[in-house]
Amino acid sequence: MTISLLNTTIHHHLDTQGLICPEPVMMLHKTVRKAKGGDIIEILATDPATTRDIPNFCRHLGHTLVHQETLNDAPTYRYLVQKKTA
Repeated sequence: MTISLLNTTIHHHLDTQGLICPEPVMMLHKTVRKAKGGDIIEILATDPATTRDIPNFCRHLGHTLVHQETLNDAPTYRYLVQKKTA
């Protein structure tokens, strides 16, 4: 399944670059609480543990991991998470 990201509206930006586990997921949890159902949250991270932690966070709490990518050699990881609707 291919999802077009060109028309994806990002409602919340979360920059966790330089932070290590568990901070990125704790910050995501806080942002999800503030977000409305269906909102898209963009997360930028440099901790390799997020490649495991963010998909697990989504799976356990019922949110949707819309997109996951590695942006460069640094590396920086980028995620788009959609908050579940009630």
